This record gives sequence, structure tokens and C-alpha cells, in this order.
Amino acid sequence: QEVMDMEVKPQPSQPHWYERHIQPCLAELLGTALFIFIGCLAVLEDSGGTGRLQPALAHGLALGVTITVLGDI
Repeated sequence: QEVMDMEVKPQPSQPHWYERHIQPCLAELLGTALFIFIGCLAVLEDSGGTGRLQPALAHGLALGVTITVLGDI
């Protein structure tokens, strides 16, 4: 009788190999590429008067966008 009263808990399913290995690597690749691309463009477009502020803001904005877009991965 005790065996019949016990609840059977479903085992959590293991994530697919793509979700464990490939998806994080693609997210890292896209995030890094965007971060470097935006940062390099900010340095190239430096108008002289902004100094270090423009690249710093561009990197911060790129990081914020990357986290927002790829945060669920």
C-alpha cells in the first residue's frame, strides 16, 4: 500500500547537445563580434573633442544591447 501512495516525480530532461555546447559558443561569438565592431567604429569616428567618452559610451551601449538580446541564452 505504501508503494502505491508514493508520488512519482518526473525526472528533469537533459538539455540537447546543441543547447549545451553550440548555442553558448554562438552567443559568445556574436556578442564579442558586436562588441569589438562597435568599439572600433567609435574609436575611428572620434571627433577629437570627445576624448575617451565616445568609445566608453559606445562600448557600454554595445554591452547593454548584447546582454538584452542574448541574455536568455
